[in-house]
This record gives sequence, C-alpha cells and structure tokens, in this order.
Amino acid sequence: MPNIRRNFIVKFSIIFILILQSFNCQADNEKLIFADSLFSAQSYQEAFEVYTDLLQKDQSYSPAMLLKMAYITEGMGDYAQASLYLSKYYDLHPNPKVISKIKALTDQRELKGYAVSDRTQFFNLLIDYKEIITGIFALLLVISIILLIAKKKTGQVKYYTPAFMLIILVFASNNLLMASKSGIIKDSPTIIMDSPTAAGQLIKKVNPGHRVIIKSKKDIWYEIEWEGAEAWVKQSAVSTL
Repeated sequence: MPNIRRNFIVKFSIIFILILQSFNCQADNEKLIFADSLFSAQSYQEAFEVYTDLLQKDQSYSPAMLLKMAYITEGMGDYAQASLYLSKYYDLHPNPKVISKIKALTDQRELKGYAVSDRTQFFNLLIDYKEIITGIFALLLVISIILLIAKKKTGQVKYYTPAFMLIILVFASNNLLMASKSGIIKDSPTIIMDSPTAAGQLIKKVNPGHRVIIKSKKDIWYEIEWEGAEAWVKQSAVSTL
C-alpha cells in the first residue's frame, strides 16, 4: 500500500509539472505565431508591439523574431536599436554575417566584444535552459524527500546525502547560472574614461556597435571591460542587452 501511494504521488507531481509547462509554452507560442502572422501581412508596427512584449517579459521567443525586430527598426531608421536586436541574435547564433550587418548599420570597420569562446557558448546554453534545469533538480529533490519519508529513513544521516546534494544543485542552478550583463554602445561618439568622472583620463572615443561587459554602475556611469581593462562609460551611451 505505501508503494502504491508513493508511486502515485511521484507520477502525479511529474504529470502536473508537465501540464503547467505545456500550458505556458502553448500560450507563448500562440502569441509568437500571431505576431509572425502580422509580420507576414506587413503589419510591422502591430507585430513589433507583440514582439516587444514577449522580449520584455522574457517569454519564449525565436531567434527569427530578433531578426524581424531588427528588420522593422532598421526600416524605421533606428539603426542603434536594430544593432541591439542583431547583437541579441548573435548571442544565440554567432555568425560573421551578423557582425557585417552591424558594421554596415553603424558604419564601423571593426567591432569589439563579439568574440565568443566555446566555453561561453556552453555557459549561455545552460542559462537558456536554466528554468528547466532548476525545475528538474527541484523535482528530483521532492521525489528524494518523498522516498526518504516513505522508507522511514529520516533518522539516518547517510540517507540525507542525495537530498543535500540536490539542494546544492537547485541553489547553484538558480543563483549561479546568470549571464554577465552586457550592452551595446549606441552614441556617436562615446567617450570611454578610466574613472567615473568627467575629470578622468580619456581612454578612447568610439562609435556605436561595440559590445561591452557591464560590471557595475556608479551614479551616471557604467563600469565596463574594455580591451581587458577596467573602464567607465556613461549609462546613457549604452543600451543593455
């Protein structure tokens, strides 16, 4: 009897989570399909509003959506915003053609910050599936606790080891799988300084299109990484990714 009850609880938990996940994915996909139909009908403004809503809420979206947003904003003459969406797309699909397009939009010959290592790509993949990974670890944790109680092993410390390990994995995946905040320079020219003050030493003047890693912020300044060194740039000159 305890085994039947335990199996029922485990199966019910798995099915319930899968049903909730399918409902959320279906709702997001329907919005994306609706926006794509608007785009196909050349209702670009309406499509862009739905795309923007999906992106702002960090819901499910396809890389193709980012290309369509870049296409719409380029048609509107907002080349900085078009470069931003292309840069987001580049995170998902690093491609030299994307960099060439950004160079053309920003009238640049060379762009900094677009080199992506295999390690970075793997880490970004883990971040993309962060919720799923955390959910799996959490589900396994619940199952391990249920089994622990069902087998009446709560008084023996060694049987807690799997649960403790899963708690660590849930915490790590939920809190450590976080992408470094990055941005794209949008103003021309943008002044990069060695300190967060106008009285600091000028490092370089750059045009839009460069990607930077944002480490922190102070007043109106972002601390960034520029050519391997610490630097500062005004927040108003950077669009965050």
